[in-house]
Amino acid sequence: MQPVVLITGASRGIGAATARLAAQRGYVVCVNYRSDATAATAVVDEIRGQGGHALAVPADVSLESDVQRLFRTVDRELGTLSALVNNAGMLERQMRLEGMSANRLARVFAVNAIGTMLCSREAVLRMSTRHGGAGGAIVNVSSMAARLGSPNEYVDYAAAKGAIDTFTVGLAKEVAAEGIRVNAVRPGLIHTDMHASGGEPGRIERLRESVPLQRGGQPEEVAHAILWLLSAEASYTTGSFVDVSGGR
Repeated sequence: MQPVVLITGASRGIGAATARLAAQRGYVVCVNYRSDATAATAVVDEIRGQGGHALAVPADVSLESDVQRLFRTVDRELGTLSALVNNAGMLERQMRLEGMSANRLARVFAVNAIGTMLCSREAVLRMSTRHGGAGGAIVNVSSMAARLGSPNEYVDYAAAKGAIDTFTVGLAKEVAAEGIRVNAVRPGLIHTDMHASGGEPGRIERLRESVPLQRGGQPEEVAHAILWLLSAEASYTTGSFVDVSGGR
């Protein structure tokens, strides 16, 4: 039986690269997306075109009812969940804290932190041996922003990712004896559309010289780290972090 992986925010960037690689590694893939059905369908079509099995499912991970519906759809359409990649994330335009509204802070934390926790909860309910599951693996996509703080750009996003780092450690310890491993990757400057969302499409070029490897990373480079953490090769790894940041 093929393992089933749910990847949130998988219509573009790191999520899409992870979905493609997971399918190549033999996973049945749920491609979750919030609004871009065209992009999500393109990822699914590509996977199916290469002989893989994938399904696109819309859901806003910041909404509990959407998360529950997403996981029920996986149960019904794909089978027993064995892996979760909490990749869905967002940021808003660059600014200092003085300009940030409470609504902005709530949006950023709702998607990046609470969404990850809600999805992890549903995964634990299905994977944990305490609940009759067969175990599994969760990988959270954090960010080097959690360590660097993103001053003058988006300290709110950095703080939300810092929450994910703490959550990763705590949940890993909570469910380790129940057959679930929980780890995280911390991408650095990766070539995705997220920089444009923050108002600076050329951000990587501006900061490139601050990276010891002198370049931005590719989504596929992050995807390889995620798939390693999901794999049996990482069977003794939990509560750990892989920084994919070019040394920054």
